[in-house]
Amino acid sequence: MKLGADDVVSRLAAFTGHDLTRTLGAIESSVRGIGAEESAAFVENAGAGREVLAAAAEMKRLAGQINVTIHALGILLCLPHVLEQGERVEYVSLGAGNTGRRFDLETNLRVAEFKFIRWRGGPEAIRQNSIFKDYFQLADHETDKRKNLYLLGTDHATAFLKGGRALNSVLSRNEKVRALFRERFGDKYRTVGDYYADHAGTVTIEDVSPWLSELAEDLIEEPGADALAEE
Repeated sequence: MKLGADDVVSRLAAFTGHDLTRTLGAIESSVRGIGAEESAAFVENAGAGREVLAAAAEMKRLAGQINVTIHALGILLCLPHVLEQGERVEYVSLGAGNTGRRFDLETNLRVAEFKFIRWRGGPEAIRQNSIFKDYFQLADHETDKRKNLYLLGTDHATAFLKGGRALNSVLSRNEKVRALFRERFGDKYRTVGDYYADHAGTVTIEDVSPWLSELAEDLIEEPGADALAEE
C-alpha cells in the first residue's frame, strides 16, 4: 500500500491522538480479558488497522531520509561561507557516508568534513567515534591543501579531542580506521588527547552554527551513524 504524505500523517495522528503514551495505556487497559472471538473487532475499534501500520512504516522510511537531506542541505548552504575568492569545488559528497569519495568536500584549496549534530554532552560514544574518524582521516591525508572539520558547535567535540578517552575504545568498532591508525602509530598514543596534542594544528575545526541557525537548537542525528561507525 503506497500512501501519500498527507495520508501518512492523518492516519498516524488518528491512532496516536494528542498523547501516544496515554493512548497506548488506554489500549493496554481495555485489552485485558479479550479473547480470540473479540480480538479482530477490538483491533478495529482501537484504530489499529493495517493501514495505520503501513502509514507508520512509510513514516519510518521518510524519517530515514530526513537526516541525509539535512546533511546535504547543510553542506550546500555552507558553501557560500566556506569558499574563498578563486576557490573552486572539485567534488562534494552529499549522501550518507562519502559515497566513494574520501571527504564531504574537496576544492582546489581544501578538503573538508561536515558534522551537523548538536551534542548535549555526556556519554556520546558513537558521535565521538565518528568525530575522531573524520579528524584522523583529515589529519592523515597527504595533501598541501587546508584541512577543515566543520561542526555545529565545537565545545563538546574539542573537549572530547583533548580528553582522556582510550583510543582502543574509540577505534573498537571501526576495523578499517583502527588498522590504519595502528599502522601509522602503533601503540604510541593511549588516549584521544595524547594523539590530539601532537596533531591539533593539522585540522582546523570551525563552528557552522552562525551559518545554519535553523539547526542550531536541534539535535540532528548523523546520517547512517551506526553504519558509519562500522566502516
